[in-house]
Amino acid sequence: MRIAVVVPCRDGLRWLPGLLASLRAQTRRPDALLVVDDASSDGSASWLRARGIEVLALERNAGFAAAANRGVRAVDADAVALVNTDVRLAPDWLERAERRLGPGVASVATKMVRLDDPSVLDDCGDVLRRDGVCEQRGHGRRDTGAYDEPGEVFSACAGAALYLRSAFLALGGFEESFVAYLEDVDLGLRLRLAGWRCAYEPAVALHAGQGSAASLARPVRRLVARNTLLLVARHFPARWAGPVAYRQAAWLWHAARAGALRDHVAGLADGLALVPGALRARRALRAGARLHVADVVAPVPWRGPRAGGHPRNPR
Repeated sequence: MRIAVVVPCRDGLRWLPGLLASLRAQTRRPDALLVVDDASSDGSASWLRARGIEVLALERNAGFAAAANRGVRAVDADAVALVNTDVRLAPDWLERAERRLGPGVASVATKMVRLDDPSVLDDCGDVLRRDGVCEQRGHGRRDTGAYDEPGEVFSACAGAALYLRSAFLALGGFEESFVAYLEDVDLGLRLRLAGWRCAYEPAVALHAGQGSAASLARPVRRLVARNTLLLVARHFPARWAGPVAYRQAAWLWHAARAGALRDHVAGLADGLALVPGALRARRALRAGARLHVADVVAPVPWRGPRAGGHPRNPR
């Protein structure tokens, strides 16, 4: 199997030396490396070219989803590892992730931990709930070994994940209207609806955690609020409106308590403006699906102690 690593980069120069060092140390060296420079202003592209790294430079800032799509389309490979600039990979990361691609598996989620404190988990695969929440398994919790067994998850965090290129391209890649955040969950859902599975391999990727968020045109909270509405409008049946409304009300309350109500409401306004287009896309999305959304988004608890949630402080 030929594997390419694609790195979407927006003002990621401060992180690139660590990432490239970890790629050079891989026990299974990638067959190709492409950095998609998303109109950086920090000299990332020239720094990379001076070191012989292939760069696809975008003239205008297109966002993570579009940059990743451009990179996946540009490489000649059977599988593509998408890796954020603010990530450092354990030496066996690619070797272990590759082993999990096989019949019926189109993506591999890996064990992401915090770069500044590797004893704290960041994302061990994602779980989508019927209230519209994407739960990052283990996020913010101490690494006790609970996520050290291979298995299967709903979808992969694209900050450090491996995709079967043919499946990625067959579904059109990431939905570029998301720009950044939850575009990987939307793709994960479409892959599941098409009959593909996502494997989980506890190969370690150290992640700065929103280390590249400062380069975004909108705050992360605003993008997440916006894109949650897009995800729900594109895929969820009307009968799940109750859980979605409950979660939206809860998020408004939490945003108000955190002093972030303005960003959250701005994100909702952004999302509502895009909902008509998302609703129009539903027919095509459903026509191309082999499974119904209720078959792949499990009825896991969405309120109460069993609903999970991310702790503020590691426990």
